[in-house]
Amino acid sequence: MTSTNTIELKNVKAIVTDIEGTTSSISFVKEVLFPYAAKYLASYIEQHQQDDAVKTQLKLTANAAHLDDTDLPAIIQTLQAWIAEDKKATPLKTLQGLIWETGYRQGDFKAHMYPDATQCLKSWHADGFPLYVYSSGSVYAQKLFFGHTEDGDLLPLFQGHFDTQIGAKQTASAYENIQRALDLPAEHIVFLSDIKEELEAAKSVGFQTVWLIRDQETQDAISEQSGQTTDAHPVVSCFTDIHIQPPNA
Repeated sequence: MTSTNTIELKNVKAIVTDIEGTTSSISFVKEVLFPYAAKYLASYIEQHQQDDAVKTQLKLTANAAHLDDTDLPAIIQTLQAWIAEDKKATPLKTLQGLIWETGYRQGDFKAHMYPDATQCLKSWHADGFPLYVYSSGSVYAQKLFFGHTEDGDLLPLFQGHFDTQIGAKQTASAYENIQRALDLPAEHIVFLSDIKEELEAAKSVGFQTVWLIRDQETQDAISEQSGQTTDAHPVVSCFTDIHIQPPNA
């Protein structure tokens, strides 16, 4: 396994970051958010099935699963199965975001942030770097997440958000779409993630990339996979290992 080092990045004009496993712990999503959505999914849908936002997602779910869009129990069952599979389905992600809103606003939980991520995001923002989020969670869920963290409201740090509607995270076309949306040359955009396949897709269209590998267990798991290499992506264990030359330096 390649050891982690402090890295220096230059000519960066925008920073795009993943959430789960990158700015925040995987366990918060897996052990808090997902179970909360699963627990309240049925009751939330039953109570809000006539809301336009919910009706749209139920219809999309029915279409994707080839169900009658009036068969509410079957649709709920499908959504629960998607949660169990961690399926990156846009209707599910949208409904999860709506359910999580209730939890955040009631104070049932706050979003976990790695302290080094909060520190560096604030510092990069102060240095003038435009910050963006790209996550499989819906834009709505992303905004709830960063608006209700353990470190306070971090939402003002970000200039924009991208989810799977811009493309699947392991496909090159998604990063081409982000590059066009940011209206910057790809080489001036850096993408931070804990997932090698996402980094490969971003790198393939010219992005700078940084691989966050935060724990020894993950490092060991990656090193055991034959053919794995980190040569294409600088590896760090925390955000403070990333030094980015300020845009006006």
